[in-house]
Amino acid sequence: MESNDRQILIYEAENGTIEVQLSHDTVWLSQREIATLFGTEVPAISKHVSNILNNKELQQEATVSKMERVQQEGARKVRRQVEVYNLDMILSIGYRVNSSRATRFRQWASSRIKKSI
Repeated sequence: MESNDRQILIYEAENGTIEVQLSHDTVWLSQREIATLFGTEVPAISKHVSNILNNKELQQEATVSKMERVQQEGARKVRRQVEVYNLDMILSIGYRVNSSRATRFRQWASSRIKKSI
């Protein structure tokens, strides 16, 4: 995923704000960000991702990418390759975890994607 094609948007979730990456006509979030979005923990998100891919509900090649992120680790900032998931995966997870939050996020993301096209 090329970095010059990205926009960062702010989503106001029920439990705080989330920086959302918009790239290639979809939004991308890490497992940690998805957990924050739906008010759950990363292990639950990881389990849902595995189940979705194992059951062939979605294809990994179409829904998962790697993105370089800068994150704070102690007193220093570190660049890491992080797996990120597109809107289809985010919504599949969301409907398993919290469908009302998933619906609100889908509506928000769809309106932002339309504006960017």
